[in-house]
Amino acid sequence: MIYQRFTEETVDEKGRLTGISFHPPEHFNFAFDVMDELGRTKPDERAMVWLSEAMEERVFTFGDFKRESSRAAHYFANMGIGKGDVVMLVLKRHYQFWFAVLALHKLGAIVIPATNQLMKKDFVYRFNAARVKAIVCTCDGTVADEVDLAMAESPTVELKICVNGERPGWRSFDAEYGAFPGEFPRPAPEEAPDNEDPMLMFFTSGTTGYPKIAAHSFTYPLGHVVTARWWHNNRPGGLHFTISDTGWGKAMWGKLYGQWLCEDCIFTYDFDRFDANKILPLFAKYHITTFCAPPTMYRFFIKEDLSRYDLSSLVYSNTAGEALNPEVFRQWKAATGLTLMEGFGQTETTLTVGNLLGAEPRMGAMGKPSPQYDVDIVDENGRSCVPGAVGEIVIRTDRGKPCGMFIGYYLDEALTKEAWHDGMYHTGDTAWRDEDGYFFFVGRTDDVIKSSGYRIGPFEIESVIMEHPSVLECAVTAAPDPVRGQVVKATIVLARGYAPSEELKKEIQQYVKKNTAPYKYPRIVEFVEELPKTISGKIRRVELRQEAQK
Repeated sequence: MIYQRFTEETVDEKGRLTGISFHPPEHFNFAFDVMDELGRTKPDERAMVWLSEAMEERVFTFGDFKRESSRAAHYFANMGIGKGDVVMLVLKRHYQFWFAVLALHKLGAIVIPATNQLMKKDFVYRFNAARVKAIVCTCDGTVADEVDLAMAESPTVELKICVNGERPGWRSFDAEYGAFPGEFPRPAPEEAPDNEDPMLMFFTSGTTGYPKIAAHSFTYPLGHVVTARWWHNNRPGGLHFTISDTGWGKAMWGKLYGQWLCEDCIFTYDFDRFDANKILPLFAKYHITTFCAPPTMYRFFIKEDLSRYDLSSLVYSNTAGEALNPEVFRQWKAATGLTLMEGFGQTETTLTVGNLLGAEPRMGAMGKPSPQYDVDIVDENGRSCVPGAVGEIVIRTDRGKPCGMFIGYYLDEALTKEAWHDGMYHTGDTAWRDEDGYFFFVGRTDDVIKSSGYRIGPFEIESVIMEHPSVLECAVTAAPDPVRGQVVKATIVLARGYAPSEELKKEIQQYVKKNTAPYKYPRIVEFVEELPKTISGKIRRVELRQEAQK
């Protein structure tokens, strides 16, 4: 596999990864060193199976991506986009996203993937915070409308380019880029970006404030070797499906770098709204072999009658993005025979903790630290916690920055130092580990509930509540209490066929008392139609806490 040119791995007698080091050449560039090389040596091998919302199918080879990204690179360069320029892509799951990303890498530009759910004020903030020069987005929907509304307050934006249509005042990518040559020369070393120059930036989820801009360097793609090879189990000849919009960091985990470093093929379904009944038949039709989705998607899957669907092509399944409830773990295994291999990471990193290939997962555990990172759990004074004690997950960097970890928060030294100091990057997530080194997620540092002297992690209660058949989604937060300081509150979205009632509320409370320590049961239960979420789909517990304060 091509990634082996840039890495050195050590494995134990059972074939499990025990160590990895990275050796990128000077001026490493994924578009040239990986994709163009695969386009040259394996031009006819499929790299992506793409399916439109209307179920129209297209298959792209490595040769196709080499050619089309070169045309796009010439096209962008012709408009004045070059090294160091910041370009935002709002392209959902349209195949032009991959052409554009690779093209911008070839130019040494900085890519910002973004979601199509942004509104005018979101664009204004992002354009100005990142000093965006060009925007490439879809013509359909409201995205281009919101961009146009934002332009009066966005002085750095010079170019507007749209795909899948034409629009007054915008350049048309589809109509124009194809006229350019299908070969793009690699720049001379003195003109090429350095390995630690910014290549890709993500706006973080922003669960508590304005999103930060996590900047990654040109070596970032190599950091996903562990993600793809040792967690997703990607290899040549497979077909990998990660459910994620390209506007989120998870798309880079499962829809681009690592899979192609492993010479695997990527499956992309360009749907607008998640529909389990449309997605489940695709596994058999396309013989999908490996799959990754957040627990929320699995929760929707297991609410269906999975016996109606042929999932036998799947050999491996993963989950990340939020903590995995044991009930989802059990029901997925019962239906498919597959163990859900959980993983943990952030926008600022690649996979940092996970159940890697050959691991023996433990119920409720995120797994063990990846050999790529020096991960620890520390107390408020920065000391390593003993097994069983809850602390903050940190990455120790006193011996160097791991490949795949972010450079810092773009143009914000203060925020970078707030999270990354004294040789440690502070994730803001809490966990505990057992005697064997397995990590168990607790929650964000500000999510922990302090009630009558107890410290209660919301996830453990949510996991019990999720076992109840009436519950589709839930969020556990603190609510103020004059006697206990705080009490546990559960905000619940009910599954189809259930209606809110006092009887159901008491039934859920009794279920929690029976299945975990009684002091953890939710003294307040509220039924809602939907939970407040960020545009990345993460539950905004801060909003629920603020509501409880009123």
